[in-house]
Amino acid sequence: MTALGTVVLAVAALGLFALGAALGHAAARRQQENQAGVGTPVERATFHTLHTASLAAPPLRAGLTPDTARKAARRLRPLLGTVALALADEEAVLAWDGAGDHHRAAAAAHLAHATRTRTFTLTCPDARCPVRWGVMVPLTVDGRPGGALAAFAGHESAVVVRAAEEVARWVSVQLELVDLDRARSSVIEAEIKALRAQISPHFIYNSLASIASFVRTDPERARELLLEFADFTRYSFRRNGDFTTLAEELRSIEQYLELARARFGRRLEVTLRIAPEVLPVTLPFLCLQPLVENALKHGLEESVDRGRITITAEDEGTEARVVIEDDGVGMDPQRLRDLLRGRGGPSAGIGLSNVDMRLRQVYGDDHGLVIETGLGAGTKITVRLPKFHPGSAR
Repeated sequence: MTALGTVVLAVAALGLFALGAALGHAAARRQQENQAGVGTPVERATFHTLHTASLAAPPLRAGLTPDTARKAARRLRPLLGTVALALADEEAVLAWDGAGDHHRAAAAAHLAHATRTRTFTLTCPDARCPVRWGVMVPLTVDGRPGGALAAFAGHESAVVVRAAEEVARWVSVQLELVDLDRARSSVIEAEIKALRAQISPHFIYNSLASIASFVRTDPERARELLLEFADFTRYSFRRNGDFTTLAEELRSIEQYLELARARFGRRLEVTLRIAPEVLPVTLPFLCLQPLVENALKHGLEESVDRGRITITAEDEGTEARVVIEDDGVGMDPQRLRDLLRGRGGPSAGIGLSNVDMRLRQVYGDDHGLVIETGLGAGTKITVRLPKFHPGSAR
């Protein structure tokens, strides 16, 4: 074979190798795309849109501020494909993403007319500026004005108008969720205040009366009880957060029961069985103490006999199981249902219904209180706490 023939064969072999490599890479790329579930152009576009919207949601869920508007605008502009996008509240443009930032003042002038969708033209001495036209769409929160979203392009476009209206509607929904979150937080705060108000007059009076009885007969015991009382009230009336740990809640309960022992003496017997591994689990603040108070009330205050309260906290895989049990007089199941529905009357307190509602709000309806009771049969209350829950981080 001549040298020329050898060269030709070598070039042909390289060509076939390159073709095979290219086909192999293309096949591998298609396989990766198919495995990712976004193989077709439509699927890829849908995935990109949903992913972009999901990135814009967290800033908006914190409310419309200059910082959150800046972060959200950077994510929202690719959805519209416009050269610029702005977010404004009812008074000023909070964020501008893209070209033509020098038009911010001119855009702000249109805020007074942001009660409906408006299009407008923009003049600019800079021939290189791509911003010549804009559309402003109002943002509404529960039917009230909440600001505006503005998109900018080089020329008028009905497609951009329609897309801006859809994005503005989505932003409005996120802002409405902010209001719902704030309302929920206000409700929870009001519920905790109600629990504190319930603890305050009844328990504080009895505790101070018990401490006073030791002042002359056993001053050291009175001092210890005063310290327990101070720690308990400091925890119960704290203001730093809606959640606590099981360890902190149980420590507060121990202080509560220590003060109760000073009042009831040997009539009160308490047993605690706590698995150390569940102590870091978070739970709603003041969630267990009202249940112990209920056990004390029905275990001793309504009985002349000796009463026992048992508190158990166990590790059950993904959950911690807390059981509070007393051997007191129990209650009629119908009365229990009335208490859980908040219809127990002014003397019944709000502890059980409050705790049950808060647990359901945080963890879902399947994590409400499980109560077993009957007249003369005592009461057993079970609480299941997920070990890992995004809404219960401290």
